Amino acid sequence: MSALDRAYRIIQKPVITEKASTDTMNRNAYTFRVPRTANKAEIRDAVQRLFDVKVLSVNTLHVRGKRRVRGRSIGVSQDWKKAIVQLSPESQIDVL
Repeated sequence: MSALDRAYRIIQKPVITEKASTDTMNRNAYTFRVPRTANKAEIRDAVQRLFDVKVLSVNTLHVRGKRRVRGRSIGVSQDWKKAIVQLSPESQIDVL
């Protein structure tokens, strides 16, 4: 597997929420959904390789799945990992 293939596997999709959009405008930070096994160094390398930008910092957090009730059956949505990547002031990503 090439480095570019690995980068595409790490950055699964952008998280588009009101809070993420505000974070993008205020401090040039973008939010992505990543695999639970990805570490900060891999995420930094993947973003720099895919979008050709300079990354200042990477913050990660685990998001717990929510309990869902549908009729009589009860389930839990899947746990996932979120990465908040702050870019240098001159860098920008078009996520939409």
